[in-house]
Amino acid sequence: MPTKTAALPRVLTRILVAAAAAFVLWLLLAIQFFASPPQVSPHRTDAIVVLGGLSRERLPVAQDLRDSLGIPVLVVSTTGLAGNIEGDELCQGDENDPKLVCFRPEPLNTRGEADAVAGLVAKYGWKSVTVVTSDYHVMRAGTLMHQCVAADVQMVGSEPDMTAGAWLDRFVVETGGLMDVWIQPECDRRR
Repeated sequence: MPTKTAALPRVLTRILVAAAAAFVLWLLLAIQFFASPPQVSPHRTDAIVVLGGLSRERLPVAQDLRDSLGIPVLVVSTTGLAGNIEGDELCQGDENDPKLVCFRPEPLNTRGEADAVAGLVAKYGWKSVTVVTSDYHVMRAGTLMHQCVAADVQMVGSEPDMTAGAWLDRFVVETGGLMDVWIQPECDRRR
């Protein structure tokens, strides 16, 4: 019959094995959801929306889509933050361009952007929008957009150039954020 001291290492081993298995499962799901999210084949929509942050990466994808699909309106989230310099400069450069709509979300986060896009959809009568964000952000931003926007929303991801450590950080942040938007839906689509 095993003693208490002998049983303790077995229990710790089982806990460690279970924790390692849970970590591997989470990592595989995070890779699928955030590094390789489902991609759509973009089709013509009323507007292309570029979410704030990493505009150096996201803006060229949106501009290429606008040109290739012949979409007349580019919508850019402005933040005044270092990661959004290109988007902010574009909005400051030609404020009278009818093909460029700029907005500053309130609050300054993805929830604020989803609410602002919902307002723009209602204001302009858009039936569909294409939203461009980084691959790792497609699931969470898409969930928020679908919760808030009363139009067809298609999500397009841009490919970030990040280190393994930065990816792991994004996996943690996006996992928490995705759980949050699933638990606490954001908007009331009955606008």
